[in-house]
Amino acid sequence: MTPFLTVTREGPVMILTMNRPDRRNAISTLEDCHQFETLFEKLTDDLTVAAIILTGSGTAFSSGGDLKMMRDRSGFAPGATAIATRNSYRKAIQRIPLAFDRLEVPTIAAINGPAIGAGLDLACMCDIRIASDRAIMAESFVKVGIVPGDGGAWLLPRIVGKSKAAEMTFTGDPLTPAEALDWGLVSRVVPHERLMDEATALALKISANPVHSVRLSKRLMREGEHMQLASLLELSAAFQAIAHETEDHTEAVDATLNKRPPQFKGR
Repeated sequence: MTPFLTVTREGPVMILTMNRPDRRNAISTLEDCHQFETLFEKLTDDLTVAAIILTGSGTAFSSGGDLKMMRDRSGFAPGATAIATRNSYRKAIQRIPLAFDRLEVPTIAAINGPAIGAGLDLACMCDIRIASDRAIMAESFVKVGIVPGDGGAWLLPRIVGKSKAAEMTFTGDPLTPAEALDWGLVSRVVPHERLMDEATALALKISANPVHSVRLSKRLMREGEHMQLASLLELSAAFQAIAHETEDHTEAVDATLNKRPPQFKGR
């Protein structure tokens, strides 16, 4: 079977495409889950990668879990017993949000179609979400009698707020692109045929900045989600000390003062 994620590159931008269009890019196997983990480790180590776009092949972003495999008790979950299922989730799909959390590279979800259940949570793991005008989004676990098992209960309230997250989670109802924009679930909605162009343009805009400053800023935002202000300020001071000693900081200041384009080297 081909890898769940196919990888292409446009300059400093890596495009990851979930490539199971016949299954609407459902996350089906242990290998699907672990590919995120191993790939993200490599991309974090590669300082020539400035941004990542995650999208889906075919008509869907991702339909989440594979219902046929759930029915047949195959794939990564469920197991033969409740204990086996719990351990399966911990060893499989729950490693994806942890991999996203460790990833230093900024991520953009280009939501090209339905993002359902775990598919929506995948989009929520990204730093930025852009939706096609053909996309629908639903936290729909209750519709199939289960709960958000992949971190959605942590992610969604931090994006849309507790009340709206509760409404989405308890009803399982889908949001239109316009509703997702209004609720703050996505930062913009674009015509379907322009989705990847818009996502790539944004990724390249991010890429124009010093890589260390962007990555350190991302880490500060992630840590700030669960730190007290005083602790975050201490971490910010430490990261700022690192940033001030980079060659790119010196270059950025000199270029600004001399009104010329900067030439960053990732050092």
